[in-house]
Amino acid sequence: MANVDPKRIDALDAYFRACNYLSVGQIYLRSNPLLKEPLKPEHIKKRLLGHWGTSPGLNFIYAHLNRLIQDTKAKMIYLTGPGHGGPALRANVYLEGCMTETYPDLTQDLSGIEKLMKDFSHPGGVPSHVSPPTPGSIHEGGELGYSLVHAYGAILDNPELIAVCVVGDGEAETGPLATSWQSNKFINPKRDGAVLPILHLNGYKISGPTVFGRMPDTKIEQFFKGCGYQPRFIEGDDPKSLHPVLWKTLDWAYAEIRKKQSEPFDGNPVEWPMIVMRTPKGWTGPKEVDGKKIEGTFRSHQVPLSDVIEKKDHLEILENWMKSYKPQELFDAAGKPNSNILSIVPPKELRMGSTPHANGGLLLKELTIPDTADYEVKVPSPGSVIAEATRVLGKLVRDIMKENKDNFRVFCPDETNSNRFNHVFEVTGRTYLGEIFDSDDDLSHEGRVMEVLSEHLCQGWLEGYLLTGRHGIFPCYEAFALIVDSMLNQHGKWLKACQELPWRKPIASLNYLLTSHAWRQDHNGYSHQGPGFIESVMQKKCSIARIYLPPDANCLLEVGKHCLKSKNYINLIISGKQPMPQWLNMKQAKEHCTKGASIWDWASNDNGHPDIIMAAAGDIPTLETLAAISILRKKFPDLKIRMVNVVDLFTLMPHSRHPHGFDEETFASLFGTETPVIFAFHGHPRVIHELTYKRSYPHRFHVRGYIEEGTTTTPFDMVVCNEMSRFHLAVEALHHLPQMKSVAGDFITECTQKLDDHKVYIYEHGEDIPEVRNWKWEA
Repeated sequence: MANVDPKRIDALDAYFRACNYLSVGQIYLRSNPLLKEPLKPEHIKKRLLGHWGTSPGLNFIYAHLNRLIQDTKAKMIYLTGPGHGGPALRANVYLEGCMTETYPDLTQDLSGIEKLMKDFSHPGGVPSHVSPPTPGSIHEGGELGYSLVHAYGAILDNPELIAVCVVGDGEAETGPLATSWQSNKFINPKRDGAVLPILHLNGYKISGPTVFGRMPDTKIEQFFKGCGYQPRFIEGDDPKSLHPVLWKTLDWAYAEIRKKQSEPFDGNPVEWPMIVMRTPKGWTGPKEVDGKKIEGTFRSHQVPLSDVIEKKDHLEILENWMKSYKPQELFDAAGKPNSNILSIVPPKELRMGSTPHANGGLLLKELTIPDTADYEVKVPSPGSVIAEATRVLGKLVRDIMKENKDNFRVFCPDETNSNRFNHVFEVTGRTYLGEIFDSDDDLSHEGRVMEVLSEHLCQGWLEGYLLTGRHGIFPCYEAFALIVDSMLNQHGKWLKACQELPWRKPIASLNYLLTSHAWRQDHNGYSHQGPGFIESVMQKKCSIARIYLPPDANCLLEVGKHCLKSKNYINLIISGKQPMPQWLNMKQAKEHCTKGASIWDWASNDNGHPDIIMAAAGDIPTLETLAAISILRKKFPDLKIRMVNVVDLFTLMPHSRHPHGFDEETFASLFGTETPVIFAFHGHPRVIHELTYKRSYPHRFHVRGYIEEGTTTTPFDMVVCNEMSRFHLAVEALHHLPQMKSVAGDFITECTQKLDDHKVYIYEHGEDIPEVRNWKWEA
């Protein structure tokens, strides 16, 4: 690395001023991009949207990272935590030339600058935060809290990459970000890359001071040393004097990173470097407007000057502000950045705006996945075998990890064993740095199962891993998946936006496996019972969302393999971990999962003309539906019943609304057009009604599912509490068959008595009635 060079400092400062100029212009200007004529109201956007306050700090750091890359040839990616740093990042990738390469109409001349400015926060343009259209980005800046965890996910199994993550002091107040500081305990310097966190303290969020911004350096230093970092501080409001300081500080940080990566690794957490940078909010902007201080206060957070069109004095302040960057020194008459500025840009292949790590599909390698037939649960006849579905899938995932040692990981909130994925520990361990005791199980300094008691970290690591071109799966307790509902939302929006950008290459899908689900959380109680994540995924665009409810282990194998091989989706798989009857052999499972829903002929006797259709989606609903069919067929042998099982939930939608939706003919072949349907569903009943409301006579669908009833009880009592038991389903079927009215009374009374007896029995014995415990399918 070179010593501080005054000529390069001048170039850095020119680059910094150019980025600031372009950032301000994006917020305010629609024309006259280089102020070649006096600024007039007609040059100003009608609606002023954007965030200035954080932009100069982001520009300052980016400029210096370019210099560091020039000197070290390091491969770097830049993540911006401050929520709306869009102007800064767009300015930098524009000056680098990456923007022009990606969007040929954003040329490095007057017309290109004008378009760069006009498109920002403008109809038909781009949002005010860093987003998919911004080259070099993997982090959606619209929501705070996840930049640092994305950075750590990006460098797992990525030893050459340094992820520089600028954390805003407002973002640092969020729960996920506060937890993300602990990610350094999971980074193996011999196998992973490095994260360089830069905590940017400008003192304020949108309308008040920040916690870290008001803390003295001594307290901040104690905090981060306690978290296992080596913090260094830089502070100032004069760019000229601060340039050499950041130069030297980045050289120190880079040297420390390379030192940690080259030293012998003893298995203990490494004290990685980090930087704390204090600069004024709205740095280099207006000092005062209308008698109120702007720079260094919350008033510079968004648009420091409002009413620019209406107020002549504000327009004058804006013009003087922009001219303070001396644009005539930065761009030639045609609008091309001058050579001094361009001298700061790294070699083409090392520019942060064009790193393939920010377009992970370019680096994506196909997973090697064994044949699911090798893991088949042999099912001689329906219900004759008991197995734990997720334990079976765990064997497949074990061998996927074995065959894909540098591009597949499991991310799980401390529940790998609980979720029956313990077979993965035959080939790897839990990632753990530090002393390992003899009493510990499955800990390893080289482990590739990421376990931590934070759903936010698990999802954030996985997202960073996927976005940089790798694969993974997120097993989780169903009720607590809702903790990351907002992260799901942001990732879904990212994928949807990327699908509209041809240059963004498809990445591996985000795969959730929700087990320990609502129907078998009888021991943990009501707090652990909640299937609402289904609705979260349903809200995503149909081009992205997929929901699967495999009824048994062989179906789970097929669904799991399909999802792990897919790209650009959010796949939600829900499957229980408890011992359950197995219904389909592998051949049947493949056919069933390929169709998405099908008639189970072995459980039906309708000969194509059913009196009633009994349908199910989910493993427990399938069990209860089959039990209800068995009861009805024994009691009323002439009743014609069709059994339909749904594994792909979106097949219920019309094809016009979802690509997996059945057309009307296919749907009618399963559910008829007028026949009553009793539908047992894993989640809230309204989900099925929402999916089927466009179908013929949708009122004929009578759905039983989770209705927010639960407690600490027995497994069968969970379905009783929610009125989805076999007895409830059988009685519901008779209610919708007028021809059965004369013979249904005694049966309904009998079922009611069974439910009463059940309550008495479980309170006395603490387990389900023998009739339920010992039930087996009989045709």
